[in-house]
Amino acid sequence: MSIVVNALAYHHPNRELLFQDISLAVGRGEKAALVGNNGVGKSTLLQLVARQLAPTAGEISISEAPYYVPQHLGQYDDFSVAQALGVADKLQALGAILEGDTSPEYFALLNDDWEIEERVLTALTAWKLQHLPLTQPLKSLSGGEKTKVFLAGILIHTPGIILLDEPSNHLDAESRTLLYGFIQRSRATVLLVSHDRALLNLLDVTLELSSSSVEVYGGNYDFYRAQKEGKLTALQARLEEQEKTLKQTQQKARGLAEQRQKLEARGKAQQHKKALPRIVAGSLKSKAEQSSAQQKEVQNDKIQDLTDNLRQTRTQIQEQQVLRIDLKKPDLHRGKILVEAKAINFAYGAAPLWKTRLTFQLRSGDRIRIAGRNGSGKTTLLRLLMGKLLPSTGQLTLAEFRYLYLDQEYSVLDNQLSVVEQAEQFNTRHLPEHDLKMLLHYHQFRQESWDRKCGSLSGGEKMKLILCCLAISDNTPDLLILDEPTNNLDLYSQEIVTEAVRSFAGSIMVISHDEFFIREVGIDSTIELG
Repeated sequence: MSIVVNALAYHHPNRELLFQDISLAVGRGEKAALVGNNGVGKSTLLQLVARQLAPTAGEISISEAPYYVPQHLGQYDDFSVAQALGVADKLQALGAILEGDTSPEYFALLNDDWEIEERVLTALTAWKLQHLPLTQPLKSLSGGEKTKVFLAGILIHTPGIILLDEPSNHLDAESRTLLYGFIQRSRATVLLVSHDRALLNLLDVTLELSSSSVEVYGGNYDFYRAQKEGKLTALQARLEEQEKTLKQTQQKARGLAEQRQKLEARGKAQQHKKALPRIVAGSLKSKAEQSSAQQKEVQNDKIQDLTDNLRQTRTQIQEQQVLRIDLKKPDLHRGKILVEAKAINFAYGAAPLWKTRLTFQLRSGDRIRIAGRNGSGKTTLLRLLMGKLLPSTGQLTLAEFRYLYLDQEYSVLDNQLSVVEQAEQFNTRHLPEHDLKMLLHYHQFRQESWDRKCGSLSGGEKMKLILCCLAISDNTPDLLILDEPTNNLDLYSQEIVTEAVRSFAGSIMVISHDEFFIREVGIDSTIELG
């Protein structure tokens, strides 16, 4: 085995338990995905395996030092490209030796790696980064470029174990294709965390992490989902059987109670006729009452056990089922022109943003994708469509329509408000408090979460709260404008959003590198930016 985790536990610095008794194994050359809901500890587990954190309890055994690509790269902003690649010292030593310096420490640092420069250039070229100077600081790079620098390091160091945390998050379509090809060709042991379903489907094994276990599914993400659906079907069948059994037990209990009442009434009548001595009659009455109480207690215990089992099964089903959220149909008739662009362009300074001017229409009911490489001006085009920018050239006509813009920062929410305060902000219909809280509960916000600040919510929780607020306001937009809507969402939350967008009857304008999402929501056409 390359990676063996045994009885692992981890507490946050504030002593709050994240998970415990976690065990897993990844074989040599195996490619495994680590999945689970937001906040369950997937990234933390990767950091523990990478020796970035120390476990509270348990053991981690790895056959060699792993190469780790973290999700968040801001802590490396002061590094140069060469430092991020882990080759700065070797390149400095090589440069000094070539200039005639024969100091032993330089030869020790180089360690006979005379081809390091060629390997670095080859690796950067493979990820389309050959234009980057090795001295350039990472803080000047885009998120996608930073990720690709760390991915290039894998080609340089050729590790036997690779740990990847959301490696496709900031990559454009071309770079994602490069990543998928690299994963498929690699012979290394790979353990990765990702919400990219296309990437997850390339892997051999899916490991589902919870707070107390890792469940192993011997296949890719589609196989995992099929197995989960099978479990859900079995749970629903169990629920029906438990409901039937509980109903029968309750009916039996009522029958026994009625039978006891009849027997007690009959016994009283017989005692009266026979005129039994008071002490004998009292003894018989006491025995009868004790027997009745015991039978009643047995039946009540059985009903309580069945009720508890029923509640547990319903909870398991709720945890596994995808929340269904239906956005109401907008009032606009299908085919109305909402946006008309004629030969538009935009410039930050003198140079135009797009090589070719854009001409297109957006009609009510259309589903359009805006595509292009990182930095091609996709978000700028959205700002033009919302009337927040004016084109530098051409004509842009915007009709009257309602839109909802969901950006990657979920800025429609106020991070300083609590969950219930945010819901009240959207309560333009003046729903009573009971109805408001019922909607929060339906959207999976339990009472203990109502006082949490919006800023502390995960991406998935923020998306669910936005959809809840739409239901509260009952003010369905004519156009949904979505900027990478599945970024930072766990797979469960992605399914909620995908289903909501798929069933939406209005117009959609979307930026997304998630090909699965694009296929599922039924995009009609694409505006390609270059």
